[in-house]
Amino acid sequence: MMDTNENVRYDCFRGCVISGNEETGTEDIRYRQGCCKLEVYNYLKGIAQEQYDSLFEVRFKNTRKGIYVNASGQSVKTGDLVVVEAQTGHDLGIVTLEGPIVARQMKCKGIDPEKTVFRKIYRKAKPYDIERWQDAIAREQETMIRSRVLAANLGLEMKIGDVEFQGDGTKAIFYYIADGRVDFRQLIKDFAEEFHIRVEMKQIGARQEAGLIGGLGICGRELCCANYITEFKSISTSAARVQDLSLNPQKLAGQCGKLKCCLNYEVAAYMDAHTRIPKVSEPLEFQDGLAYLVKTDILRETMWFSYEKGSLAKMYPLPASEVREIIMMNRNGQKPETLLPDVAPSAPEFVTAVGDDSISRFDEARKKKRRNNKGGNRNRKNNKPKKDA
Repeated sequence: MMDTNENVRYDCFRGCVISGNEETGTEDIRYRQGCCKLEVYNYLKGIAQEQYDSLFEVRFKNTRKGIYVNASGQSVKTGDLVVVEAQTGHDLGIVTLEGPIVARQMKCKGIDPEKTVFRKIYRKAKPYDIERWQDAIAREQETMIRSRVLAANLGLEMKIGDVEFQGDGTKAIFYYIADGRVDFRQLIKDFAEEFHIRVEMKQIGARQEAGLIGGLGICGRELCCANYITEFKSISTSAARVQDLSLNPQKLAGQCGKLKCCLNYEVAAYMDAHTRIPKVSEPLEFQDGLAYLVKTDILRETMWFSYEKGSLAKMYPLPASEVREIIMMNRNGQKPETLLPDVAPSAPEFVTAVGDDSISRFDEARKKKRRNNKGGNRNRKNNKPKKDA
């Protein structure tokens, strides 16, 4: 993503802004908070805690991040580019969290600081490290396109969704999606021969791919999988049925093609409300007729009935607790007097204001030009009463 200034560009995959320095010919890279996926707000900023003062959260591309221990002896703070320990070689990342909030993050991810062996932060990144890191990043797009061609030539049923190079440029992680097991032993050999790097294949799901790519949901907010979700739970159509949602695949599916993660957010509240709503299998019997269930407001625990079966014209609300009592009365052979309320129905809670006033009221009123009727003025002059001589 480019800025209006040609010397400034944004790397939203890693959450940093890159600006060129024309005098020195180097690039200045700074951490841009809020411009990366799985962003965490440090609400404990400024609070000192010596227990975990050497632990820092370091982020890399997209949603990959980890907890590292500062073994450099240097003063490290949020926003610093640091060289960290990797499985082979070294990597380069950005420090995104420090202080007591790191302990909260470890608890959230289930990391036990007493039993976990953390990888080390070697040092702050030097200009040579940053230049090498940027060269590796520049190879990612071309490598991903070429890797898809090599996978297609071998007839493998897989899709390579993203490629992430290590900071030293000697290794790359290939994220792929596949429905079943894939034998990519030959593919790894082709990758190593083609790109001259060490290869790591990492399988991800459709939801994880949407998190890597990012974007905006139908709600207008950033995708939950890119914003904060790290553990993806199974979602079934029963979650939509419990909430009385229309089973329309186009509305229930997210950008990943799977059911939306937000369907699980309110399931517990709806299931709790369902326990207090009686099951109505037959119409309610009143002295003035049968009342049929038309709709149910689950969260308000209100059920709407009508004397006309399938009609939405004349509906009368009843609390779920009262409906339960009426069902018990019907089973005992008793019938309430009527469904109609004692008082006239009140005004609706929501009244639309559409059409109450014209939107043209915001336009500036045009001043009407007064016509100068010369002929009329002349006639009025001629018709003036004459004074007596």
